[in-house]
Amino acid sequence: MITSKPSKELGTDMNFETEIAAHTPETASNSGFRTGLSSDILQLRQLKNPTPNQIVLASSLGVSAFSTIFLALLNLVQHANFSWWMVLLTGASTFIICFVIFRFYLLQYVQRKIKVIYKSIHKHKLANTEKKGFENLLSTKLDDVEKEVEEWAALQEKDAEKLNTWQAYRRKFLGDISHELKTPIFNIQGYLETLIEGGLEDENINRNYLARAAKNVDRLNTIVEDLESISRLESGEMILDIQLFDIKTLTEEVFEDLEFRAKERNIRLQLKAGADQGFMIRADREYIRQVLTNLVNNSIKYGKEGGTTKVSFYDMDSNVLIEVADTGIGIASEHLNHLFDRFYRVDKSRSREQGGSGLGLSIVKHIVEAHKQTINVRSTAGVGSTFGFTLEKAL
Repeated sequence: MITSKPSKELGTDMNFETEIAAHTPETASNSGFRTGLSSDILQLRQLKNPTPNQIVLASSLGVSAFSTIFLALLNLVQHANFSWWMVLLTGASTFIICFVIFRFYLLQYVQRKIKVIYKSIHKHKLANTEKKGFENLLSTKLDDVEKEVEEWAALQEKDAEKLNTWQAYRRKFLGDISHELKTPIFNIQGYLETLIEGGLEDENINRNYLARAAKNVDRLNTIVEDLESISRLESGEMILDIQLFDIKTLTEEVFEDLEFRAKERNIRLQLKAGADQGFMIRADREYIRQVLTNLVNNSIKYGKEGGTTKVSFYDMDSNVLIEVADTGIGIASEHLNHLFDRFYRVDKSRSREQGGSGLGLSIVKHIVEAHKQTINVRSTAGVGSTFGFTLEKAL
């Protein structure tokens, strides 16, 4: 993975890339070329870390100087018939040839390196016509490489963080679902093995164990159905049947469905006085019934015996706020942020005793969000909880 260090190294070579573009015949005039060479000669001694282009210049000067001195010495020692102007011309010619050759091959080397970087950071595969223009891109816009690499590195880091988050979520989800499925499966296995080993003939336990096994089968079925519901919600396969209906009438129907369960725990289900006005809502009626049923049922399961569950409606101009409040055991503040997570249970032992899959509130949240609305919770341990969600009001 490209780190900030290579990016900085590319940054130190940006002058070189710009100079190459300025010194190539395709992009510079002869006067600009001579000006660039003069500038390089003047700056060469001042730079502690010369750029590659200045290295090419120094190398060419070194080779030409060596060849000139060699010919001069040869002329002096061996008395070769070389005129001094031929020695100087040979040195100048050597400099020009070396500079052109060194710069050409160094440019090719840099282009190959930069091309590898571009192939690494770009997912787009170049077409043949794009490949032909790639060389010009490198020679004219190499100063953009550092910026693109830094952007790519930042994007890769962001993607890695997101991937790590999803991997942690996946591990947690797999652990939660395996635990939720394991409990009823082991219970069923235990009851059936007891019956097979002779309990079936014992009238004191046979029906009781069969009833317990059937209860755990129902729990397994609930978990599977809720998982299917969440899968449809998250994949976008859920199709909302939007219609107009009275939210107050729907709430009263939910009260009737849960009346028997509420009486078992001596909990009163009622509309809050002063906030019991009916509103016409634009939503999927059956999905909203599922939301209300889940919230009211939870208020019964975790409410105090002899307590009250109140549902209220508040006008919010274009929306209606529906609140379900109970006088139950409440929820500690550290649990509120995770309350809508899948399989999250505040009191695991009590939740399993009450039944359910641990997915109810997660499904509720997905249904509300599918309507492009929001849901929230307020709660104090020992006082009670209030769940509120909004729905679009039919104007």
